[in-house]
Amino acid sequence: VQLQASGGGLVQAGGSLRLSCAASGRTVSSGAMGWFRQAPGKEREFVGARRWNAGSTYYADSVKGRFTISTDNSKNTVHLQMNSLKPEDTAVYYCAYGRGIILSTVRSPNAYDYWGQGTLVTVSS
Repeated sequence: VQLQASGGGLVQAGGSLRLSCAASGRTVSSGAMGWFRQAPGKEREFVGARRWNAGSTYYADSVKGRFTISTDNSKNTVHLQMNSLKPEDTAVYYCAYGRGIILSTVRSPNAYDYWGQGTLVTVSS
């Protein structure tokens, strides 16, 4: 599976961005697609994920109510709509795919098998 993330950029606080992650090489109709981010000097952290078999979506508390994950199955693409952005959302955002993701591992980056290259989101104050 190859993942291609796009949509990052510079936005003012309070603004919005939509990230996209296009998967190729295999239809990702099972497992989970996740979004993670890593700010300078910090560890990679969970942002959100969609588990296909469970039909469930999960978010980090820090983004709940502001970020939304959606999917476009016909294009094998997952989107991360980010609204009400804050300077602390500044990070490189990564999409990832895990074949065997279960509820207890959905938030763990180590559980994901494939990663996109990352796209930089910068939120200015």
